Amino acid sequence: MLIPSIDLMGGKIVQLVQGSRKELEFDDFEGWANRFANFSLVQLIDLDAAMGRDPNSKLIEFFVERLPCQVGGGIRTKEAARTVLELGAQRVIFGSALILDGQINIAFAKQIASEIGEDKLVFGVDSKGGRVAIRGWREMTAISPLKMIQALDPFCSAFLYTHIDTEGLMAGLPLEAIRPLREATSKQLIVAGGIATSAEVEQLHTMGIDAVVGMALYSGRMSLPVSIPISK
Repeated sequence: MLIPSIDLMGGKIVQLVQGSRKELEFDDFEGWANRFANFSLVQLIDLDAAMGRDPNSKLIEFFVERLPCQVGGGIRTKEAARTVLELGAQRVIFGSALILDGQINIAFAKQIASEIGEDKLVFGVDSKGGRVAIRGWREMTAISPLKMIQALDPFCSAFLYTHIDTEGLMAGLPLEAIRPLREATSKQLIVAGGIATSAEVEQLHTMGIDAVVGMALYSGRMSLPVSIPISK
């Protein structure tokens, strides 16, 4: 239901606003690992790797050894996915690699589902202005999130939808953008982008949607729950 996010950049945990402006950073890795230890799933994203820079490999290893993680950021080949899974990740997140020459790469999705197993795959759908963004949100496509989910539905266990327009702003996630996506798939749907209150998390839960929360937890606006809801 509630999935905390750990975003890595430059050897630190960071929180960005709309993927560009750094708002918060931390290097208390043990402290945050301990705070998130009771969650059944934590999202771990290497922002440097997503942008084509040197990956935060040691920190990825540190967190997957301590927490049940789904890991993303710069994972673009089945070999990279296997490496992360062998480190101990529960699932891997593919995003940019699912787009080739501006089109949804269904052949690649089918291949990795066959070779890695769809139960180990989360497909990331990052949206800005109603279009899918790739490569660390720096490149826009003409593809709609709904079209991407419909095309890739047979090949993964979950979709991770990020609403870039509200990411990091703690202004709430627009439900009108989410409802069609929930209706388009029976797979687990995880959403992120500006979720700021426990009431929003509960509302999403009633819709059958899990929530990734970052900025609200790190800033202290949302407290870590005493009784941890179990993510799917």
